[in-house]
Amino acid sequence: MWLCFAIMVRGVNRMREQQDEAVLGRRVAPPLPPPDHRGRRSEPRRNPLTPLGWVAVGLTIVLVASVLGGYGYYRYLEGQIVRDAIDVGPSRPPDTGALNVLLVGSDSRDGNNQKYGATTVGAGERTDTIMLLHIAPNRDNATMISFPRDSMVLIPACKARNGTALTPGIRQINSAFNDGGINCTIKTLESLTNIKINHFVKVDFTGFKGIIDAIGGIEICLPKAVNDPKSKLVLGPGKHRVKGEQALGYVRTRYALGDGSDLSRITRQQIFLTQVLKEITNGGLLTDPAKLNDFLQAGIKAVTVDDGLSLDRMLEIANSVKGLTAKELKGITVPIEEYPQDKARVQFSEPAASNFFESVRNDVEVTAAPTPGKPATPKIENKQVRLQVLNATGEEGKALQVADELATQGFVVTQVGNAALTPTTAVRYAKKDAEQGPAYGDAVAARLSKDKRTPVAGKVRPLTAQPYKGKAKAAQAPGGPIIQLVIGKDWPGVRVVSAIPDSLKDRVVDSNTNPCK
Repeated sequence: MWLCFAIMVRGVNRMREQQDEAVLGRRVAPPLPPPDHRGRRSEPRRNPLTPLGWVAVGLTIVLVASVLGGYGYYRYLEGQIVRDAIDVGPSRPPDTGALNVLLVGSDSRDGNNQKYGATTVGAGERTDTIMLLHIAPNRDNATMISFPRDSMVLIPACKARNGTALTPGIRQINSAFNDGGINCTIKTLESLTNIKINHFVKVDFTGFKGIIDAIGGIEICLPKAVNDPKSKLVLGPGKHRVKGEQALGYVRTRYALGDGSDLSRITRQQIFLTQVLKEITNGGLLTDPAKLNDFLQAGIKAVTVDDGLSLDRMLEIANSVKGLTAKELKGITVPIEEYPQDKARVQFSEPAASNFFESVRNDVEVTAAPTPGKPATPKIENKQVRLQVLNATGEEGKALQVADELATQGFVVTQVGNAALTPTTAVRYAKKDAEQGPAYGDAVAARLSKDKRTPVAGKVRPLTAQPYKGKAKAAQAPGGPIIQLVIGKDWPGVRVVSAIPDSLKDRVVDSNTNPCK
């Protein structure tokens, strides 16, 4: 949802200029008074919920708040957001420059949630949704990584909620939250993945229905009729716009849709998340100050974040990811297999899981499998691209440095040289290669960090050029057009990417995933 917020930044900034009076005046209700309490009693785990959509909606609420300072909400919201400190000790994975946000959904039945299960003090609070949002160091792609709640993993030594020591051992992954709270969950995930978690957002389902109502509902698609008394979802097959209790029922139901597994529900809720994103960005929320106000008021009570996630920090993050689009947001589930001691549970599949976590640490690029029945667009591989690298920065040795980096990624660099100074980096192809040039140029542009460059027709005349004799030179150059990379003063750098294994691609959820799953 950081991606969603980045789009919001632009929309709300326009509102600042055009609607300041409307927002501060009669059109918008005054801010909510401080809540009468925020205490939460421990709850029993009954009718398991997996509120992935709620986590996403709640995070969006927190993030959009940071751009509303001009409306008078900024300081009010800063004071109303509930925060907990991250305290997991000094031994943590290194910070790679990526942004990793832990999203958890609490199944608390406190307050208005009591009708979804009885309340018993001391019964515990669990998280049926554990998701890690990984945003690459260059902020050019985002991956939602889901951890099935039934996964049996090694829980490290943690502090219990009452301050006593918890003995390490093999337990269900969501017991880390039940026994040791958010810090034990963070410590567990960091020990399993060796990925440092920068921030967390915890959401319970209080206010979920009001949030969805404020958005205007979410469109879902059911492959068959559903009549599930446990989740209170009764709908026919096909598309529906759901609000309130129906939306809550959709994210709760498990056995009425799919194969009844937690994996099936995770996939469905990742699809739900993409619909939330589309609704927020395309549903008029950003241009309707009253609707935006309702959205904020409905969700502000539902979120707990870490004490480092101030509104200023949120705005800083949002500005860094504002170039992302919905196409760069992907969802995937950690590779798992049956747990031998209990077939009702699962464990991480090795070495697939470890290899996947390593790919994430190296800035993974998650791509989905081709849609069945839809012709796949031929992909130009790096090894098919011949490349001329020209330095237009005036910095000595820049062309060779960049050529080495691209050659290491498989590109066939034919020449390096210099060109007239230019402020702008460009990927170019000859005008005579208008048919093939854009596709080959895209393969190069995809490896550039930050803003993606659109290949342009017409090459520049090199001032100097010589054969490339650096490392990783291919033994035989392929056919196809020669692409020219002109390195300008705004050179964004080369993005190092590891692709996920083909065996995981059918698990990826993206903006093209069938919503009727």
